Amino acid sequence: MSAYDKIARVYDPWSVTVVEDVPFYLAEARRFGGPVLELGVGTGRIAVPLAATGFEVIGVDLSAGMLEVARESAELAGVSIDLRHGDMRDPPVEGEFPLVIAPFRSLLHLETDADRRAVLRAVQRHLAPKGHFVFDVFAPSPEDIEETQGKWLEREPGIWERADWFESTRTLILHVRGEAGEAEMSLAWLDVREWKALLREEGFVVENVYGWFDRKPWRGGEDSIYVCRARTGV
Repeated sequence: MSAYDKIARVYDPWSVTVVEDVPFYLAEARRFGGPVLELGVGTGRIAVPLAATGFEVIGVDLSAGMLEVARESAELAGVSIDLRHGDMRDPPVEGEFPLVIAPFRSLLHLETDADRRAVLRAVQRHLAPKGHFVFDVFAPSPEDIEETQGKWLEREPGIWERADWFESTRTLILHVRGEAGEAEMSLAWLDVREWKALLREEGFVVENVYGWFDRKPWRGGEDSIYVCRARTGV
């Protein structure tokens, strides 16, 4: 069972204020075209707007509970999304895509370089010639760690989270609880230099690293958004 199965009904209320990335990923789809493969599709927070705009979307997620919510969201929106239960390290898909995305920091659930490389190689297998891979991650600031370490914070009404940061291993144990469920999950972060090195070693060209979804170049900070293409697609 995925940890997200336990909070599938909490997830959308928990992330309701996270909207800034939706127009960004819509713009990337318009720029690179579809169909779009989304790894870590979750409840369809990005996939449903993509489908509503007219893009064919295949979404993969390890959580059956999140996929159930995504199907309900797609039905309510009157759109069709091909939702598949599976691991982003070996997604249950065939063919090539002009755009592969992994929004909302989903790659932080990969805790080893072996897992990260497995995902990057899977993306390479499924990228069309000149196709692009777009994802966002973060690395916490010392201030964020200090302000949140070990504290239960009410992020949304009735939904609480606690962050336990382990800087020596660069891992975060995140606890989330609400009336509809609670869960504990582990995340791991890299810095921008390390992400660039991994991408380069796995055959990607990093075209842009943004510091936020307004497309301002990354100048240091917690968030980083990567727009990459396969080197073989030049």
